Amino acid sequence: MTRGSTRAAAGAGPLAVPGIGAAARSQRSAAFDDWLRGLFTSSVSGVALVAVGGLGRRECAPYADLDLVLLHAGVPGMDDLAASLWYPIWDARLGLDHSVRTVPEALSVAHDDVKVALGLLDARHIAGDPALSASLAEAAADQWRRTAIRQLPALRSVTTARWEAHGELAFLLEGDLKEAAGGLRDVGVLRGIARSGVTDALRPAVRAAHLRLLDTRDALHVTVGRRVDRLVAQERAAVAGLLGLDDGDALLRRVASDARTVANALDDAWRAADRVRVIRRRGADGKPVRSPVARDVVSQDGELVLARTAIGARPDPSLSLRVAAAAATTRLPISRATCEWLAAYCPPLPSPWPASARAALITLLGAGPGLVPAWETCDRYGLVDGWLPEWARMRSLPQHNPVHRYTLDRHLVQAAAEATAFTREVDRPDLLLLAAFLHDVGKGLPGDHSAVGAPVAAAVAARIGLPPPDVALISKLVSLHLLLPEVATRRDLSDPKTIAGVAAAVGDATCLDLLHGLARADALATGPAAWSDWKGRLVAELVRRTHTALDTGVLPALPTPDPALVAGPLPAVHLDGDRVAVAAADRRGLLAAVAGCLALHRLDVLGADVSTVEGRALVEFLTQPRFGAAPDPIALANDLRRAVAGDVSVTQRLRGRGGRSAGSGAPPRVVWHRDAATDAVVLELRAADSPALLYRVASALDEAGASVRAARISTLGGDVVDAFYLVGIGAGERAVEAAVLAAAQS
Repeated sequence: MTRGSTRAAAGAGPLAVPGIGAAARSQRSAAFDDWLRGLFTSSVSGVALVAVGGLGRRECAPYADLDLVLLHAGVPGMDDLAASLWYPIWDARLGLDHSVRTVPEALSVAHDDVKVALGLLDARHIAGDPALSASLAEAAADQWRRTAIRQLPALRSVTTARWEAHGELAFLLEGDLKEAAGGLRDVGVLRGIARSGVTDALRPAVRAAHLRLLDTRDALHVTVGRRVDRLVAQERAAVAGLLGLDDGDALLRRVASDARTVANALDDAWRAADRVRVIRRRGADGKPVRSPVARDVVSQDGELVLARTAIGARPDPSLSLRVAAAAATTRLPISRATCEWLAAYCPPLPSPWPASARAALITLLGAGPGLVPAWETCDRYGLVDGWLPEWARMRSLPQHNPVHRYTLDRHLVQAAAEATAFTREVDRPDLLLLAAFLHDVGKGLPGDHSAVGAPVAAAVAARIGLPPPDVALISKLVSLHLLLPEVATRRDLSDPKTIAGVAAAVGDATCLDLLHGLARADALATGPAAWSDWKGRLVAELVRRTHTALDTGVLPALPTPDPALVAGPLPAVHLDGDRVAVAAADRRGLLAAVAGCLALHRLDVLGADVSTVEGRALVEFLTQPRFGAAPDPIALANDLRRAVAGDVSVTQRLRGRGGRSAGSGAPPRVVWHRDAATDAVVLELRAADSPALLYRVASALDEAGASVRAARISTLGGDVVDAFYLVGIGAGERAVEAAVLAAAQS
């Protein structure tokens, strides 16, 4: 039995073939054919039922929809016949895309809609008049061959829009097997390009990748028990088991490899179509114009190829890197023949690399948007493995933290591309690019990836020929690449000990600026959840304070509290965008009361500071709306005043109400940092995020007699790392820890 609901229907034959693989898909298609023929009651000539889509190709997934065309030659009574077909299909709870058309009508729609034109190439007779079905299939194929050169730009535009919406399957952790770039939909595009006669786009490797992707979708349908194309994390292990793979990671790597095969084949096909469609400028002798681009590299027909002198001479070991750098900077693709020649004849790089290879690598990494496609092309033909033997271990390696949107290899390349935005802010832009590219090389190895990655990065830096001081700096940057965002979001930046610790770790301003650029590039390459304006401000403030400490040894003055809070009547509430400040006569319970009130108004807390000024307690929060819409400021201010004044009715609805955890299922954990602050002990809570978590924890700390001086709230996907600066432990560390853990699990 499969998990999920099953579809009970008349004619259950199509649903009785739940298997995986080409044979099962063929059997399902045959069962659907028989069932549909039984529904088709017309014996009138000039009427036919035609399948397109998956059924037309005999590729029915276990829970596939049906794409059907009721074709007729102007025969009356089509509405009744259509109803006799469509309603039983809907009654069977099958998805249905249907139309009723004559052959001229179908061809007219295909002429105006490239997606329809592509779909008709799969037209297959099911029932009725076979000659009518054959006439549609032949006419659609002929029309496509005659108009494809004009239609392909529209098809490319539609395809590009789909990619932008769904991303690249090869690099996504939860990609859509059908719609993402490199998925099943792209195989249909390749089939259309091949049918146009432009190029043979369906080479054996593409056909094999296509079959494996179909098998994966079959297994996903069987696992979930319904039609679904997105391979989400919770289904990977079961799908892998059905496919005979070791685990979910093995499945992701296979899907990534197949998606790359499809995507790369489509890139080649588009270029072939461009060469046919566009009449390029020719020289006086009628031959293609070759324009020099870089040493040993020329452009020809919109692609990069090798200069004749480069082919005739003994190849330079740096040639492949120089070609890649030229492709990235000009944003022109490398021709397939050139890639194959480089893979076959370019000699391996010596260790250390020559200066020309090192310069080419930095140029490649610094090319910005041109880096990703150039790198992917070189990786496709095995050139990257020759440059970096470590790359094979990292290729298509999944990253299971939900904030990551890419596999490890793409993340590293993307980080280097993002780092180009910050190269003008640092003294060593070359080292920023290299550090961004190597910062996560320790992932996939046992231990903390920052620590284990540092010697790996140092070995790469030494191999490419960097001098020892630069090798040491690369190692240091990789080791410390998480320092600034972690300290900025988890520590009190007004505490001198925080700044002193960062200054001692980085050592000098050059390293600090490189880490600042690296942190931003890493976050941008990770995904939208990894960075925010709030996080950027905190990191920038940490960098500014650390710069002051490094340059002068003096910390900047602490920010002064709002005078209205210090001198005005109590309780006082001040709202300013994402900042909420409250003053009260009594510090005890203030943090919990305000946190609970904010939770009721669906505000997430990003940071909190508690202080005592001139005998009054001040608490300042940095917040953001949980669901996008900001609360009513008047209602929020009124509830805050009531809660601070001791009106428990404001927050009593939160009592005993646990929030739904969004994180990993691991139990919460408390880590103590006894030397991280000047005048406090830091309790760090690592737990699954949930609404009102801060309120529950702050209440538990208050009941345990612990006084909170400051709090830093850091959310990582579905988990949080919350740091509380405690200036009074009250019942003792064990009791405080137990209370916090109980609150986190409530």
